[in-house]
Amino acid sequence: MAQYSLIETKEQLLQICESLQQETELALDLEADSLHHYQEKVCLLQLSNRTATWLIDPLVVMDLEPLGRLLSRPEVLTVFHGGDYDIRSLHRDFGITVARMFDTMIAAQFVGITEFGLAALLRSHFGIELDKRFQKADWSRRPLTPEMADYAAGDTTNLLELADLLRAKVTALGRNEWVAEECALVACNRATDKGDSPLFLHCKGAGKLQRRNLGILEELLKFRDGQARKLDRPAFKVIAAEALLGIAEKQIQTVRDMNGIVGITPRLLDRYGLELLAAVQRGLELPQEELPSFPRGKGEPNPGIKARIAALKQWREGYSRQLELTTGLIAPNWLLERIAEQSPVTESALAAIPGIRCWQAGLWGKDLLMHLAKENPTT
Repeated sequence: MAQYSLIETKEQLLQICESLQQETELALDLEADSLHHYQEKVCLLQLSNRTATWLIDPLVVMDLEPLGRLLSRPEVLTVFHGGDYDIRSLHRDFGITVARMFDTMIAAQFVGITEFGLAALLRSHFGIELDKRFQKADWSRRPLTPEMADYAAGDTTNLLELADLLRAKVTALGRNEWVAEECALVACNRATDKGDSPLFLHCKGAGKLQRRNLGILEELLKFRDGQARKLDRPAFKVIAAEALLGIAEKQIQTVRDMNGIVGITPRLLDRYGLELLAAVQRGLELPQEELPSFPRGKGEPNPGIKARIAALKQWREGYSRQLELTTGLIAPNWLLERIAEQSPVTESALAAIPGIRCWQAGLWGKDLLMHLAKENPTT
């Protein structure tokens, strides 16, 4: 069972942060309530050094400025596991940024570990079994049960030691700069605000619909969003998106017609049937010129680019086998597509392609340019 101290006042937080001023490495994790509430929020932060763990309750400690000041010091390296979500959430909820970070999940991938979840890594390196019963718990509930608190503390208690082992492996393989660049990029990530953009843009499967059906879907999604906000529940727990897609696709005319649509239960029909039907009607009544359209990409690349992408994927296989890393880590498909489209002939042109990492260009840049030159001898 992990040992921890619960921080529930700003005075306690200030005292702890002052006592950690000389630390050069700290482990951090957080728990949120996205599976249980309309507007997600950070509900608990776990902070560890090499001898102790603290659970900070942001639902009662409203001002986390002392922690933000500590993590923003360039002398402090903050260790996360899968820190992208944590980085975005810390900035969104508290305005906290970290000066430097090390991500054990990123490091594990760069040494060729295929099971890189925290539970798997702690099991394989320390023989520690994490209790994952509370992975989907409602962390906004108070008081925290001892079992939930112990679960949370376990996520950071051994994280610095895990970072030591993975960093040693990364160093032995000469990949420190690769991991450092990836971590630095994650540290700059921020949560995106959907703003006033259409809801269908965030609905998987909407891209297959025609404009009229898309208009109906948008009205259905607006209705669901309103209900989710009123009930303070995640939208997917009100009505599944799959069900709304089915209604929009068939342009349902009566409540009875909704029977048989995947995700629509008798209970849902009894509660929302008439309102769903009204949303469909609003979509049907939209003037043609007001119907939304789904943004389309560039479509299928021309045969030359398509062949170049295929050749680049085959070329990538060699590096994947040689380094024992996944192809997506060596060069993700979206990057190969951009390279194929732009067909760079110089190192500077390759480096200017949006999204390419310095470590990637340094590792395989020259070889890729030679490969492209052979594929396109006239360019």
